[in-house]
Amino acid sequence: MTVIPGGGQPNMQQLLQQAQKMQQDLAEAQEELSRTEVEGQAGGGLVKATVTGSGELRSLVIDPAAVDPEDTETLADLVVAAVQAANENAQQLQQQKLGPLAQGLGGMPGLPF
Repeated sequence: MTVIPGGGQPNMQQLLQQAQKMQQDLAEAQEELSRTEVEGQAGGGLVKATVTGSGELRSLVIDPAAVDPEDTETLADLVVAAVQAANENAQQLQQQKLGPLAQGLGGMPGLPF
């Protein structure tokens, strides 16, 4: 079968090269996300959580003013809220970095997107 430039069947070699480049770009973006840190906080900054762009919890900072031995439940709620906020920021970062790449790969059959 002859491929007609500007029409006919798409060049499979070219499509495979494009798919391979997009997969490489996606892997690079995922690696960058795993190195990038984002923060979330709760209680007006009493509790701060830092996660990677891929969602791995890296650190948790608790202001001593948030620690009340009589009310550990509120502290626990602040910790959960700070981690959730950090994860939401990580998801936004993922969308910025991976969104365009995943959309580009989404049209390729056989790829898990």
